[in-house]
Amino acid sequence: MQFLVAIHLPDDYDPSKEDPSLIKDISDLNEEMIAKGVRVFVGGLQTATRAKTIRARNNGGMVVTDGPFVEAKEHVGGFWVLECADFDEAVEWGKKATVACRAPVEVREFMGVPPERLKARAEAEARAGR
Repeated sequence: MQFLVAIHLPDDYDPSKEDPSLIKDISDLNEEMIAKGVRVFVGGLQTATRAKTIRARNNGGMVVTDGPFVEAKEHVGGFWVLECADFDEAVEWGKKATVACRAPVEVREFMGVPPERLKARAEAEARAGR
């Protein structure tokens, strides 16, 4: 089962002001995740102010606006994708992430992919020569 562990940071978060101990704690957590074989992917995101939101218009056009999709005081600042046995294990990793990042995190399971979608995906990849 795969889970998203998303780090929520305030909009005015400045990574250049991160304490060296914070960077070490996050690095240590990444090493632990790798050692346990749960880390699939990890990524940090630019600030929400650098986001673009794209919406479809009723006339078939598109509108691109500056900023995140929703207005909020916090946005996702980074994330891990983890492979865990169950939700409880993912929550335990989320607790460790909360401590290491000194920020709230959200843990969510990815939706399973229905077999018909897996088959369609495999067929599309075969046609594309992958």
